[in-house]
Amino acid sequence: MNVSEYVWHRLSEWGLKRVYGYPGDGVGGLDVALERAKDRVEYVQVRHEEMAAFMASAHAKFTGEVGLCYATSGPGAIHLLNGLYDAKMDHVPVVALVGQQARSAIGASYQQEVDLQTLFQGVTEYVAMASVPEQVRHLIDRAVRIAHTKRAVTCVILPNDLQELDYKDPPLAHGATHTGIGYAGPAKLPDQAALRAAADVLNAGSKVAMLVGAGSLDATDEVIGVAQRLQAGVAKALLGKAAVPDDLPFVTGSIGLLGTRPSWDLMKNCDTFLMVGSAFPYSEFLPKPGAARGVQIDIDGSRLSLRYPMEVNMVGDSATTLRALLPLLTQKKESSWRRDIEKGMADWWDTLKERAMNSAKPLNPQRVFWELSPRLPDNAIITADSGSVANWYARDLKMRRGMKASLSGGLASLGAGTPYALAGKMAYPDRTVIACMGDGAMQMNGLNVMITISKYWTRWSNPRLIVLVLNNRDLNQVTWEERIQLGAGKTESTQSIPDFPYHRYAELLGLKGIFVDNPDRVGAAWDEALAADRPVILEAYTDPNVPPLPPHITLKDAKNFVSMIPSEPELGSVLKNSAKELLTSVLPGKD
Repeated sequence: MNVSEYVWHRLSEWGLKRVYGYPGDGVGGLDVALERAKDRVEYVQVRHEEMAAFMASAHAKFTGEVGLCYATSGPGAIHLLNGLYDAKMDHVPVVALVGQQARSAIGASYQQEVDLQTLFQGVTEYVAMASVPEQVRHLIDRAVRIAHTKRAVTCVILPNDLQELDYKDPPLAHGATHTGIGYAGPAKLPDQAALRAAADVLNAGSKVAMLVGAGSLDATDEVIGVAQRLQAGVAKALLGKAAVPDDLPFVTGSIGLLGTRPSWDLMKNCDTFLMVGSAFPYSEFLPKPGAARGVQIDIDGSRLSLRYPMEVNMVGDSATTLRALLPLLTQKKESSWRRDIEKGMADWWDTLKERAMNSAKPLNPQRVFWELSPRLPDNAIITADSGSVANWYARDLKMRRGMKASLSGGLASLGAGTPYALAGKMAYPDRTVIACMGDGAMQMNGLNVMITISKYWTRWSNPRLIVLVLNNRDLNQVTWEERIQLGAGKTESTQSIPDFPYHRYAELLGLKGIFVDNPDRVGAAWDEALAADRPVILEAYTDPNVPPLPPHITLKDAKNFVSMIPSEPELGSVLKNSAKELLTSVLPGKD
């Protein structure tokens, strides 16, 4: 084997069976070798390297495996960065392979020569460049093992001339190292003293609140068991949306700016706070420091007591730790605390329904999600993009057991929804996948991902991949942020974007396009999309001036809203829609 052939061979030995990438002369050897290795490694050709990195990140999120992407030297490698930062900030394992100019040219300001080790230093836990064939084995092994063990991004740089050389194992000599494959075993379990200390705190509490995140996605039964034992309410960080089903009456849904009022009430009224597998960033939505005793479980000790000063901190896997903790917990009796949580959540679902049924011009975006929620197929995979669409995704979609859902969390990058959807579909071709997109993200890169979808969809056992596009001709989340946070009216020069016929674009690609602008037709549009024999773009022509209200409106928010009135070009619509929403929600708070 030459070096390139060995790279794909070694990665397949590690169990990496799919790579997302784009060709180039910087990885010419890898391109040729990948064609020969297609029985062991599936290649998914993207339209842009950033999408390859997003797809590798999503693959890791949906499967729990190490994601894999590759790109050519110079500009191709640079393009990977945004998707790799998404993986880094959401703590998922991704390996990136990138090309480089010939070793003899490095340092000569050669065409496409970029200092890739410096470029990738900030995003990776491990980055190294091969200079001789004997290095390649340990570089690949270290990249995969470190990515998996540390849930991090790693990168191997392969100069293009090296890729064509004969592969050689390292010699049994001083200065050589001999690595092997094999993933680490089970995650850590805290010691018994820490578990007992945590149990003492949790048993003493009378009003327990739980917050679960992405680290709890594989701990559904354990979270439910602990919540029932403690008679706790359970809020979910956005990356943990699929961690526990929303049909449980004590699950209060999302937390934060995109969250629910019951999650706000849960955090502000509890006396004991259990945080599991989450690095939720917004401390203002958590209990006031000192108001609740805290216990936290996280696989990464550096994230303990990061958002709230915890009394007991435990490094451990969420499911393993909760299973060990459960026998130490005393069964709490049914109380007004739990009854109030359940009543608040029942009232909240009624509020969301009322909001969704409010009229708008032409279509209320909440109605689109409210109609989708009961129609979600079993085991569906749902992705969402950043923007106002994430509000409706977070609040209006009820997750059921077995579903998967994700988005760009820590980075909150625009444009991740469609590459995430494609990666989910490639990993689980039998499942229905739904991407929830705003028109800004769709214009940024979603349209080019649709070309990739059109290339691969006939391979899938279930052809259903639906891309919902909220066409509101506005970069809507930022428009509302500037209204509420800055007290400024919509700046049309920066916020207004072109109208585009997304459903007709789907037809141009040989896919199905559906257009809806009538609230009475939304349900039928979803039925048609879910019954289609090919991927679909469902274009919903929505009103940009339906406000994505936070769960708690501060006096400062209210003052900023009033301040923006003189400069708001769409004032009548903004005021009318806001009034409708406020009638179904709380009045401004005091703080």
